[in-house]
Amino acid sequence: MQQPNSLLLGRLSWEAIPLHEPILIGTFVMVALGGMAFLAAMTKYKMWGPFWNNWVTSIDHKKIGIMYMVLGFIMLLRGFADALMMRAQQAMAFGDNPGFLPPHHFDQVFTAHGVIMIFFVAMPFVTGLMNYMVPLQIGARDVAFPFLNNFSFWMTTFGGMLTMASLFIGEFAKTGWLAYPPLSGIMSSPDVGVDYYIWSLQIAGVGTLLSGVNLVATIVKMRAPGMTLMKMPIFTWTALCTNVLIICAFPVLTAVLAMLSLDRTIGTHFFTNDMGGNAMMYVNLIWIWGHPEVYILVLPVFGIFSEIVSTFSSKRLFGYTSMVYATVVITILSYLVWLHHFFTMGSGASVNSFFGITTMIISIPTGAKIFNWLFTMYHGRIRYDLPMMWTIAFMITFTIGGMTGVLLAVPAADFVLHNSLFLIAHFHNVIIGGVLFAAFAGYTFWFPKAFCY
Repeated sequence: MQQPNSLLLGRLSWEAIPLHEPILIGTFVMVALGGMAFLAAMTKYKMWGPFWNNWVTSIDHKKIGIMYMVLGFIMLLRGFADALMMRAQQAMAFGDNPGFLPPHHFDQVFTAHGVIMIFFVAMPFVTGLMNYMVPLQIGARDVAFPFLNNFSFWMTTFGGMLTMASLFIGEFAKTGWLAYPPLSGIMSSPDVGVDYYIWSLQIAGVGTLLSGVNLVATIVKMRAPGMTLMKMPIFTWTALCTNVLIICAFPVLTAVLAMLSLDRTIGTHFFTNDMGGNAMMYVNLIWIWGHPEVYILVLPVFGIFSEIVSTFSSKRLFGYTSMVYATVVITILSYLVWLHHFFTMGSGASVNSFFGITTMIISIPTGAKIFNWLFTMYHGRIRYDLPMMWTIAFMITFTIGGMTGVLLAVPAADFVLHNSLFLIAHFHNVIIGGVLFAAFAGYTFWFPKAFCY
């Protein structure tokens, strides 16, 4: 017979609290002390009323944009701590030394790092900048649905909080950041970790989807009189394409995680190895979301750097029309390349060749953007202020990541380089050089406005 707490909380029982993990207990103590210090300071200076009224319940797109970015910075600290722990473990674990992380803990850190950095660092960074700048650029007083904007932010935040709570209550998934079955199925992962993973991504995904609907409606319906599509700032164009991708891609993530959840809870067989299930269908569906997600992160980045290069070169952006067309082409092609993420899984030469070719083709409009920025700088009066330095750092790092990506687009090369540090380096060159450098560039470029400097 089940105990009452099992009936209430499913697989989350008292045994799920990791009292035997000194690293987790130490982290919990530090977080608890920080939380109590924050609560004490807020109470001492009587800040609860202003905090609730001016921030928590605010429907001002500028304040919501700032809160998205604060969320991104907080989660960046956690994701970076995970990266440091993984590298320290790899440095220490050789010979007879097993390192300081037990295998199941390392797997949780590995999964949490990927989930946090993509969903709760990169996404809040770009969403915050779009929230803040798009209404200002198109002459709108706010987004189309201000209350929905606040709701979207808190859905994303609660998803992040659920990911963080899994550190101290239960455990996180030990599956890698995309939770492939059968590893994420109930037979291989009977604990609560994958359930935390599913719910945190479902909640945050709903927030992101609603934010995408909101921003598309804002750009399409609320532009100032006379601002046609081809007169929009390039950042607004990239935001439009990004949020169209969000609307198309995130329902797929919601559906595939719902099916995985049904497999785990009521015994359906969507992705099992028996009873007609097909684990490869999960891999296809998750990457049909996952590759557009890469461009959901990178397209706003291209808009940010286009604005910065033009400003700090004291010239109009070279090739505005080609930039717009390149953005639209990337948006469309992002749905035709997902299979390059699993070239090694036996799809066959014809399928691999098609996706290898489409992957190489999508590099063409991306390369066109690099040349447009270089031609904008050519004969310009370049000022090497901080946003421009971040931009040049991005162009170098992103180009390296792009070249390694073209190499990985060759199926034969991918067979050799699959699951290697070469692939890890490619992804991190693109995402760190792209999203993180762009976030810092965008903040130093636009954010004096946010704080009235």
